[in-house]
Amino acid sequence: MVKQDGTKLDTLSGEDTRPTLDRVKEALFNIIQSYIYDAKVLDLFSGSGALAIESISRGAKYAISCDNSKKAIQIIKTNIQKCHFTEEIEVINKDYKKTLEDMKDKKFDIIFLDPPYKTDFGIDAIEIIMKNNMLEEEGIVVFETDRENEYIDSIKEYANVLNVRKYGRVKLVFVGRKE
Repeated sequence: MVKQDGTKLDTLSGEDTRPTLDRVKEALFNIIQSYIYDAKVLDLFSGSGALAIESISRGAKYAISCDNSKKAIQIIKTNIQKCHFTEEIEVINKDYKKTLEDMKDKKFDIIFLDPPYKTDFGIDAIEIIMKNNMLEEEGIVVFETDRENEYIDSIKEYANVLNVRKYGRVKLVFVGRKE
């Protein structure tokens, strides 16, 4: 994985994480570029920390990178140091539910959700985020999944589905506050 400036980021080996493909990540950041500058970012299920790091490198104010895996946290911290973003990115080693509970009084401009496929963690996280009003008025949640069709109706209970982009089996679902 390579940050926008060419810095090579470390990733976890094995099947515990599934890094966002570079072509998907590039398309994602082209789509959300207008949201990035001065943004407050939450990256749940962070893996290598690449999305938080990329956000900071493109002008976000700060980011919180959260993962439940101790191995992932080690990789995230290494990558943040490598990119010199230790002041801009906070690292949290907790389950996503505990993290959202602890931050329920905070608001974010961008929230990245890249949970393990074949789980309902993303839908659950969106429900918690929306019920606790954790998204700024013009903010977005970017949910990476491989099961977009069965998730859309569930998401619509809590939020607006703004856009869906498909990249092979990967789907990016862009979600905003319900009006």
